[in-house]
Amino acid sequence: MSQAETPPRTPGSEGPLAGVRVVELAGIGPGPFAAMLLADLGADVVRVDRPGGPGLGIDPAHDVTNRNKRSVVVDLKAADGPARVLDLAERADVLIEGYRPGVAERLGVGPGDCHARNPRLVYGRMTGWGQQGPLAPRAGHDIGYIALTGALGMTGDPGRPPAAPANLLGDYAGGSLYLVVGILAALHHARESGTGQVVDAAIVDGTAHLSTMIHGMLAAGSWQDRRGANLLDGGCPFYGTYETSDGRYMAVGALEPRFYAEFTRLLGIPDLAPARDDMARWPELRAAVAARFRTRTRDEWTAVFADSDACTAPVLSLREAPHHPHLAARSTFTDHDGITQPAPAPRFSATPTAVRTGPALPGADTAAVVRDWGLTPGWAAPPPASLPDPALHNPQ
Repeated sequence: MSQAETPPRTPGSEGPLAGVRVVELAGIGPGPFAAMLLADLGADVVRVDRPGGPGLGIDPAHDVTNRNKRSVVVDLKAADGPARVLDLAERADVLIEGYRPGVAERLGVGPGDCHARNPRLVYGRMTGWGQQGPLAPRAGHDIGYIALTGALGMTGDPGRPPAAPANLLGDYAGGSLYLVVGILAALHHARESGTGQVVDAAIVDGTAHLSTMIHGMLAAGSWQDRRGANLLDGGCPFYGTYETSDGRYMAVGALEPRFYAEFTRLLGIPDLAPARDDMARWPELRAAVAARFRTRTRDEWTAVFADSDACTAPVLSLREAPHHPHLAARSTFTDHDGITQPAPAPRFSATPTAVRTGPALPGADTAAVVRDWGLTPGWAAPPPASLPDPALHNPQ
């Protein structure tokens, strides 16, 4: 089946958002991932790519964040570019953009322009700093956003620089997931009231929100505002990672007394179990745990803790994870067009989801979108060549 063809739709077979139309103005990072989540849930996501592609990205054929989508190419700087996007917005339920504040308005596709054509539209805005505030117009990336919120300062060992958690914590957890939650809530409101609205999803806001429990513990005096000194940040000897004899690692999360007891028994240090409740003995306990783990390989320890409630697991690499027996049994990962990738999540009993199509190639679906969205045939005219606009290349 070609990229331009759309498989026939069976009600209930493509996820709970089947029938919802989404326009994604192409960017990088959290915006495309949020649109992928909606596409995984069954929404008809049309990605509006720009001529020449994004300023930062991978081969479109391998960019699985564009799976389950369709693509058209529109030059927003061309005379007819904004009108073409507004034609899509008029027929859509949701629009997602990740430009710096004010860029969409200058291009003629901001919330006011879109709502004039479609008052029910949910207009999702994905940025790092938000639409207002001193840093709103500034460039940025995940690591800077999580640095200012205090989240980065909680990661890593004391006495060493904070450890960067890839871009999972800011871009995707604090950004994409909050944008999707906001879009779904606003979509519900639009269907109840007939009125759309703007969702301002800032990574700094979402990441700060993720630390709500920690702030409560800080206020209660049960969390120290420094790295590696708390129950959940590696300060506790029975909640952390340990190196094995082959240079790999095991992860330990034996917090509750009964799980801790099983952990110390299987590790072979039951005599040190009482050290759990005596913080003065934690250095002794940590040294003993580390020494024991260094006596066997990761796989040997994995076998020891298999089928136990010791809350101990091997630290797997990205290539190893899909082959773990539990993840394999659940089909947590899937293969599509030769690319191993996480399967859609979460799961639904009545409206199952799936990876229906591979990454949408720029412009490959124009004819199908024109047909399915009821656009005029002239809408599919190829855009003129244009130089990229640097203002569009920072999606946050």
